[in-house]
Amino acid sequence: MSEIKSTFKTLASINVKDKIEKKGRFDYLSWAYAWAIIKDKYSDANRKVYESEHTGLNYFTDGNTAYVKVGVTVGGVEHIDYLPIMNHQNKSVKIDALTSFDVNKSIQRSMVKAIAMHGLGLSLWAGEDLVDVSEDRPPVKQAVKPMLKKTHGNWGDCVNYIKDNKSVPFAQLIKNLEVKFTIPTANKKELNSYYAN
Repeated sequence: MSEIKSTFKTLASINVKDKIEKKGRFDYLSWAYAWAIIKDKYSDANRKVYESEHTGLNYFTDGNTAYVKVGVTVGGVEHIDYLPIMNHQNKSVKIDALTSFDVNKSIQRSMVKAIAMHGLGLSLWAGEDLVDVSEDRPPVKQAVKPMLKKTHGNWGDCVNYIKDNKSVPFAQLIKNLEVKFTIPTANKKELNSYYAN
């Protein structure tokens, strides 16, 4: 089990942003780049293009459109992707307009998606970079800002800050203070009374 996690972490940590190609409004990771990386890191990696039992063809159909099924195995673990056969606008191609080029292109795209399930380039489908997937690091705790009340040790300093900066709009002064403190509404009103006098 740790080998699977190690494989995923290794592949997910590879930055592929500079290898992404733009085609129209869509982003793609080159199948050649994805395959080269996975084979470089894991020489036992292999792919399987599934064929229909009924037709013997390397795609499946519902009679109207078609899709491909591609599996990529790394370290004995296979991830399978199913991808509709699409045109350059990412619209399904009707079965009567299907070409071998369409099928081949979809097989390569599907392979890249199956590779992504192993970690490489997964952020492309997530739409943003992945968060650190390491299990070794504890989650980062968000700093909790202290509550600014009359009993807080900094209350007097904050009152003086308000009084000394009456040329600055009150809302801006509060905004500045809220960088360091959480200020309840009642206390904002009280600070406003110092600002007004």
